[in-house]
Amino acid sequence: MYKRRTFPSVPFCFGAQNPDNVLEQVLISEFDYDLPGELIAQEPLAKRDASRMLAVDRVAGSFQDKIFLDLPRHLKRDDVIVINNTKVFPARLFGSTETGANVEIFLIREIDDYVWECLARPARRIKIGRKINFGDLLTAEAIEKSHDGKVFVRFGTAGDLNQILDKIGRTPLPPYIKRGQGGIDTDRERYQTVFAKHRGAIAAPTAGLHFTPEIIEKIESKGVTVAEITLHVGFGTFEPVRVNDLAKHIVSPESYEIDTETAEILNRTRSGSGRIIAVGTTTTRALETSIAKYGRFVAGSFTTDLTITPGYKFKAIDALLTNFHLPRSSLLVLTSVFGGYELIMNAYCHAVAAQYRFYSYGDCMFIS
Repeated sequence: MYKRRTFPSVPFCFGAQNPDNVLEQVLISEFDYDLPGELIAQEPLAKRDASRMLAVDRVAGSFQDKIFLDLPRHLKRDDVIVINNTKVFPARLFGSTETGANVEIFLIREIDDYVWECLARPARRIKIGRKINFGDLLTAEAIEKSHDGKVFVRFGTAGDLNQILDKIGRTPLPPYIKRGQGGIDTDRERYQTVFAKHRGAIAAPTAGLHFTPEIIEKIESKGVTVAEITLHVGFGTFEPVRVNDLAKHIVSPESYEIDTETAEILNRTRSGSGRIIAVGTTTTRALETSIAKYGRFVAGSFTTDLTITPGYKFKAIDALLTNFHLPRSSLLVLTSVFGGYELIMNAYCHAVAAQYRFYSYGDCMFIS
């Protein structure tokens, strides 16, 4: 048996169990938990669909240990499961300055042709006007530094930048997964969903990493529709929460696209008896934005600036498949708001006690 965790400073549950009882101020410190370092998955499992899955029932206020292969049993005919088909590109570069100092550049977003907003490590070695060399194929010049530590660079190359990044770039893994600079980039294929199509993400929509073509086929054989959207996962998804009062936190905007077929499927499902099941918090953010802005799912390319915090009422999705997230993160907040604060935090405590694997290459949670 797991030990139930209580939170005296927040003596209520957000979400389904007590949806109207909301504090005037909610602190990010209430979304914390202790995680032993050995539970942070450093490598993916040999089989994508071999992960464990904690099935959380919001109505019953309970959870059960399952495996991801059980997912089709939790789905019903006429349900729609929505996946994010974004594709991660090699956004991590290792180079050296004109003085010979080693630096790492992490691409965040393209501002203009060959101009990118980046993170740099160590940032102090990057001087405005100085060149950074990435071998024979690519150079960059630092043209600006922002107050929050970001660096803007202009790349110089005679070839196609994307092709060069594919040659010399590394998979942009989160910092809790430890990898060296050299050797084969073993994560290039595995840190990518099997349905990845549209290049543009700097992080994988990790809830989708568990799927295989076989499990998708089993899902569709039950009369469940698999629909696709595209949200290019950006820095906002994993940017740390730097304020204690969640009312002051804003998740950075991200671009997303819903095609006509998916919009029609989702609108038909929403007006019928089926459920809309989001795979991942990125998918959730896009779908909730569409309903919040337009009252229905609208096809097209958009930007979402939605920040989900306690008190938010979900209107687009009925269930959520998601990985286990970092303490004090906006993703854990979103998950707790959807599933119910007390239920989700106790589910996390159980997952720690049961030695689930955490974060990007870890296990998952299905909240229905």
